Amino acid sequence: MRRFTSYGPAIVVLGVSVATLAVVPAAIRAIGGATTKARVELARQSLDVGPNSSVLEQLNAATRSIADSVEPSVVHLDIASERLRGSSGSGWIYDDSGHIVTNAHVVSGARMIRVQFFNGRTVEAKVVGSDPLTDIAVVKVAEIDELVAARRATGERVQRGDRVFAFGSPFGFKFSMSEGIVSGLGRSARAAMGGAGLSNFIQTDAAVNPGNSGGPLVDVKGRVVGMNVAIATAQESQGSTEGQSAGISFAIPLATIESRVEQLIAGGPIKSGFLGIRFRNASLGGPDGEPIGKDGRDGRGVAIEEAIPSGPASKAGLRDGDVIASINGEIIPDSEVMRATIAAMRPGQRVELRVWRANGDKQTGGEYLTFTVELTEKPQDAQMTDYRLGLIERAGLVLAPPVVRGEDSDVATQPIVTGVIPNSLAAEAGINRGDRIVAVEGKKIATIDETVQAIVAAGFFTGSPVAITLRNMDGEERDVELAPE
Repeated sequence: MRRFTSYGPAIVVLGVSVATLAVVPAAIRAIGGATTKARVELARQSLDVGPNSSVLEQLNAATRSIADSVEPSVVHLDIASERLRGSSGSGWIYDDSGHIVTNAHVVSGARMIRVQFFNGRTVEAKVVGSDPLTDIAVVKVAEIDELVAARRATGERVQRGDRVFAFGSPFGFKFSMSEGIVSGLGRSARAAMGGAGLSNFIQTDAAVNPGNSGGPLVDVKGRVVGMNVAIATAQESQGSTEGQSAGISFAIPLATIESRVEQLIAGGPIKSGFLGIRFRNASLGGPDGEPIGKDGRDGRGVAIEEAIPSGPASKAGLRDGDVIASINGEIIPDSEVMRATIAAMRPGQRVELRVWRANGDKQTGGEYLTFTVELTEKPQDAQMTDYRLGLIERAGLVLAPPVVRGEDSDVATQPIVTGVIPNSLAAEAGINRGDRIVAVEGKKIATIDETVQAIVAAGFFTGSPVAITLRNMDGEERDVELAPE
């Protein structure tokens, strides 16, 4: 008998399998697509009419209110400098009298300043005063209808994590706004005066770029808490007024601004507070080397090497060896912040110091004490030290008094140039080591303090070139011009 083999069932099974392989994934994709569409629709409904819509709309409305509240108080500045170079920056209206606050480096060497308001109107302004140590300047316009003074959070301290908004003209994009949080407090960064300046900055991650300098930093109520001054870049992590932001920016605290601005508007000399101590960085360590601190503090502070007799600190009861942990409730992490915090205050101001005092007890190590100190005025020699350091950093110029011995006692007392940093402004001006400074701006000088005072008064630190008369070691005199960048 012949055997017949049927392939029909196999073909049917194979066909069903192929169809399944083709149809099932398509069905799965269809189901997945329908699920995605359903999820998207639910999300859209939640954003349109659900509880999330209310929260996000409130956030948007609040941010818009901040913009509407602050922007009329922000100005754009166009600067024509003494050296015929143009630059721009930002500022904010301080009061109804037409005073506008900005950075000293923004109006440095300004020959003409044009102020543009939010509504587009442009007027000219004049510099009222400038303090290069804090990088704060005040310019003034006429009293016009466009003046809307910014609200200020006077007497309030920002905290790490607070949401803040930066206003200004980054890269020339006028009246811009960016958002971030306070990333840190008491930061040190280089600004207009480098390490010689007073540096006690608010650190934020709000986007700040060239052109934002001088613009206000505000809180969630639209109140000024600081002023943009510097950024950290990939090239300059210590802070710069140039370059592109790397997500770290710095602002001058409002307390420093108000103290300086009121003095600049009054037209008097800037007076800084003085605590009357010599100090250095310190790490508060217990008997086992563990950091001492409360409320999460890391134990850093500033150790008093000497409480100057009859000085404010000594009169208040502070001693050599005490470690200052905070001033008016603000942590003092290092000596630079300590110096800036006190110098930014006015003479006569009373401050509260929280101090760690060792007691020699191996079990407790010491205790925290609180002192109230009334500051006096910073002595002139200490102020001149700041500016001498500024001359080294900004101009590359190192000065020293002459060495006068017996038979040389009739030698002039003018300061001697003991160092000129290569490729510095002093080197470019033709100043040489061994030169003696005879006059500044045509006025004879006799001491280092007189020289520094004359250079400051001539406006070098605020952008103006200074004429200096030198006498070399052969007795020959010549005139040079020390010009800022």
